[in-house]
Amino acid sequence: MPYQMPIKMNINNGRSGPFRCVYFWVVFMFAALFIVPLHAQSSVVAPGATVKLLSSGFEFTEGPACDSDGNVYFTDQPNDRILIWSVEGKLSTFMQGSGRSNGLSFDSLGNLWACADEKNELWHISPGGKPTVMVKEYNGKLLNGPNDVWIRPDGGLYFTDPFFKREYWNRGESEQDAKGVYYLGPDREKPVRVADDLILPNGIIGTPDGKTLYVADLGGQKTYRYAVQPDGTLSGKKLFCEMGSDGMTIDSEGNVYLTGRGVTVFDPSGKQIEQIMVDTMWTANVCFGGKDRQTLFITAMQNLFGLRMRVKGVGSQ
Repeated sequence: MPYQMPIKMNINNGRSGPFRCVYFWVVFMFAALFIVPLHAQSSVVAPGATVKLLSSGFEFTEGPACDSDGNVYFTDQPNDRILIWSVEGKLSTFMQGSGRSNGLSFDSLGNLWACADEKNELWHISPGGKPTVMVKEYNGKLLNGPNDVWIRPDGGLYFTDPFFKREYWNRGESEQDAKGVYYLGPDREKPVRVADDLILPNGIIGTPDGKTLYVADLGGQKTYRYAVQPDGTLSGKKLFCEMGSDGMTIDSEGNVYLTGRGVTVFDPSGKQIEQIMVDTMWTANVCFGGKDRQTLFITAMQNLFGLRMRVKGVGSQ
């Protein structure tokens, strides 16, 4: 141990020992002044920041996504509405009667894409609030229920389609032969299933260059990383971490945020680097927002939380 070194030198080197002892202690303390702050700064959370309750009284919050101005849209799924938390810190309703939307994401034109769970559809919602059903089936059969969506830079998008049976559904069991991940190209012609070997695909996020896709298998308690091909297909499936997730986001350093019990942060190699505790039973989803994209918004049960970060967000989610 470093602090033993000066003592040993003092004993073995006679009169020169005290000088060396003081020298090494000065060096040790000087280094500590710099090493400790650098270590603290490595946290993705801003120094001194804590999770703060922004708003509550919802039934179950989900699907946060940030528009180009930094306003955060999120859903209160059981109450069938999409709400807005503005950059000024004010709450308003964007849409009442939202198809019981779940995951959300904005495209480059300001359109909001929503996983409309009520009738197992994927919606495109104009800035004015007009919805258009873009996907409702695959191979002539109803989707299981789109859950989360990510839009890549060229406008192509990926969405997960697990099966969570809802009490408000007027339908039977799943018509699909898999709980899959789908790709919808910029031409919006038809969805293509790009993954069908996951137990319960849920959270999904990609890197800002559009080359890597992360998909959380909530049923298998694992998250996988894929290489995104130009035609939308996925290749090189690789285990990213031994944890599933409800919702996901990514920051400016490539760290990936998973939810469930609080928010767990992994670096690009899959190493856990942070655990953000949230005072609720379940944390559903996260996104970066605010004017500078440096606040982490957390939807958790009946609440919306915020946390000031050292790092920034890189996209709608």
